[in-house]
Amino acid sequence: MPKHILATVVALLMATGLSAGQATATAVDPAKVDAVFARWSSATPGCAVGVGVGGRSVLQKAYGMADLEHDVPNKAETIFEAGSVSKQFTAAAVLLLASDGKLSLDDPVRKYIPELPDYGTPLLIRHMLTHTSGLRDWGSLAGIAGWPRGTRVHTHAHVVEILSKQRALNFTPGTRYSYSNSGYNLAAVIVARVSGMSFAEFSQKRIFGPLGMTSTSWRDDYTRILKDRAIAYSGSGTGLRQDMPFENVHGNGGLLTTVGDMLKWNENFVVPKVGDAAFVTRQQTVVKFPSGVDQTYAAGLMLGVYKGLPEVSHSGSTAGYRAFLTRFPKQHVSVAVLCNAGTADATTAAHAVSDLYLEGAVNASAPRPPAPEENRGPLAAIVRDAAYQPAAADLKAFAGTYVSDEIETTLVVEVRDGALVALRRPDSVIPLRPHSRDRFDAGGGIGLVTFQRTNGVVTGFGVTQDRVWDLRFAKKQ
Repeated sequence: MPKHILATVVALLMATGLSAGQATATAVDPAKVDAVFARWSSATPGCAVGVGVGGRSVLQKAYGMADLEHDVPNKAETIFEAGSVSKQFTAAAVLLLASDGKLSLDDPVRKYIPELPDYGTPLLIRHMLTHTSGLRDWGSLAGIAGWPRGTRVHTHAHVVEILSKQRALNFTPGTRYSYSNSGYNLAAVIVARVSGMSFAEFSQKRIFGPLGMTSTSWRDDYTRILKDRAIAYSGSGTGLRQDMPFENVHGNGGLLTTVGDMLKWNENFVVPKVGDAAFVTRQQTVVKFPSGVDQTYAAGLMLGVYKGLPEVSHSGSTAGYRAFLTRFPKQHVSVAVLCNAGTADATTAAHAVSDLYLEGAVNASAPRPPAPEENRGPLAAIVRDAAYQPAAADLKAFAGTYVSDEIETTLVVEVRDGALVALRRPDSVIPLRPHSRDRFDAGGGIGLVTFQRTNGVVTGFGVTQDRVWDLRFAKKQ
């Protein structure tokens, strides 16, 4: 993002004294909001939407069904899961402890989680909150091993164990950006260890309670019965199926909440009840990459520009839940959209509603600032070569047994019917499709496989995804 644009965004975010009288939103016919959600009916799951103007809730409505089996409709008060919208609350918990003097954002993560390896370079708490830690995403690692999220009950103990085995980071902390849930799960663990209470208890005592967020909690036990919770679904039509989170990991996501409570939280950035002005400033402050370019991700918040207007937002997606929470500081407008349909585009819906309330202020032709170069992952630099089509005889060089101690997984690569495949326990047969010289695209949650050679002989391979860079497998000789 150009520096002058980001400077404008940050300056507006720091203005916390807006009042209802200063809000510049447009009065909107509720029927126009209904039109945004017209696809949801009594035969589908759906969404809830909340709009705040000048610190006052001006609209809360719901569409579709919360429970299709029992014919329960969504209501404005229905509880949804917010996906990664949750991250800003985890960041806030860490910042509160920093305000208390219980920790510093410049503390090494290993001070509180000694289970992590020493990578020989400072890995700080602030790096985790801005996705500049270089930590591999634990869910992606589990997926490579054949146990993606949603297939077994992962806990924070699993997260710490998986990360404790990683001998490398994606990059030197602070130098690049790679979205990673790992940092936020570790942040939740740190809050618990430093505060002496569970992360859920701390959040209730210091955030949810003081803000009157009476319908908000963490999904720290996915089996717990929760009144008024919407069931999440994937698919559509006759293919609709329940798609509920199947894990106790939280902090990266897992916030159970309502659109009304989301509006209360957003207002805290204008008139703080949790923390103070310094706390609000700190949560919305970005730092620079070593190149001098500003980041666009603060502490659990995306700082950007939407149709010419400074915007603070975050999206969320977990199982069949979709979410988006946004705030336009200059206009003092907030929009929350929470959905229980995997096919829902909560971001687009929230922006469509925002357009209604910001009519006359938004500029649809305003250019969207480019993302910093540091946000580009390694896959962006690797070019596919369609001419690379190795013969079956050439593929034999890649056959063998490959082991990764970092994810405790073995992959057996074979040539079958003239094509390369990888076998993974218990019964996965994963095609390896030619990408470019010595590189293959692998399904099954694996990613891009790059074989390494020593003196012309294949000795191993690395796996690269958006959130895992060059995870090494060694070939057994």
